[in-house]
Amino acid sequence: MKLLKLVPENTNLDFMRWRNLALALSLVATVVSISYTVYRGLNLGVDFVGGQLIRVNFAQPIDAEQLRAKIDSLHLGEASISEFGGPKTFQIRLPKPPGGDTAANTVATRVKMEVEKDYPGARIESVDTVSGKVSEELADNSAIAIALAMLGIAVYIWFRFEWQFGVGALLTLAHDIAMTLGFFAFTRLQVDLNVVAAFLTIVGYSLNDTVVIYDRIREDLRKYRKMAILQLINLSLNETLARTVVTSITVLIALGILMLIGPEVIFGLAIAIFLGVLIGTYSSIYISAPVLVWLGVKGDSFVRGDEKDEALPAA
Repeated sequence: MKLLKLVPENTNLDFMRWRNLALALSLVATVVSISYTVYRGLNLGVDFVGGQLIRVNFAQPIDAEQLRAKIDSLHLGEASISEFGGPKTFQIRLPKPPGGDTAANTVATRVKMEVEKDYPGARIESVDTVSGKVSEELADNSAIAIALAMLGIAVYIWFRFEWQFGVGALLTLAHDIAMTLGFFAFTRLQVDLNVVAAFLTIVGYSLNDTVVIYDRIREDLRKYRKMAILQLINLSLNETLARTVVTSITVLIALGILMLIGPEVIFGLAIAIFLGVLIGTYSSIYISAPVLVWLGVKGDSFVRGDEKDEALPAA
């Protein structure tokens, strides 16, 4: 019985032929993502903005505007109503009332009574309360964690390989995070601590794929010192293509199943990692590898002058 091979052996795809087009598309997409995220902002969860988050499951699809009007009639502050995973489940976000836990419980009870009165069969699934001070600390710590992770990875790559590789890894990570943030800004999916964990996972996965490709490029730089750099990078990418495709597909299958039948509370985490894996696979080929060319890496950039060149590989 023959083993299944998703990628044929000895592939010879000319990835670097499209490097400039890929760069242009990536720059445009990244600028648009960052600009839109700054302009529109993210739909931050109660973890980061504080307040109360009440999740309600209805017996039938409802109109969000009608629900908002009913909640506003309680005069509990400006309510944010958003669909969560389907037309029957909604999140009601309210500012945290003064008075501590007692007041928060009173607000939750009033919302529950109003919803159950107007929507028979409705069920309150969860009530989360976070103070403004705690949410501010969580937001700051999350941003610091992502920034330090990216910086630490760039420093590691710098020492593990050369400074050009470190710059390439940092640009790749920045591209992946920016694109994922843009997706959340466009879709208005809620960003909570689960999504922050997903961002850190994306950073780790992107690094994993980038290190494999960089390691193969470095090996080929030692073996084929007279080979043109574009030809050498194409060779390295083709040599690691099977590993890249198989790893990405297996991860995407698991995440896809998790998104379809997994619990709703981790939907944001699953879709963020799913998107990050797709973007990370693309960027490891069309961002991290071409950066070496743009930074002037050549076949003999990292070898001593007294080392002998080896022959080129057979065609």
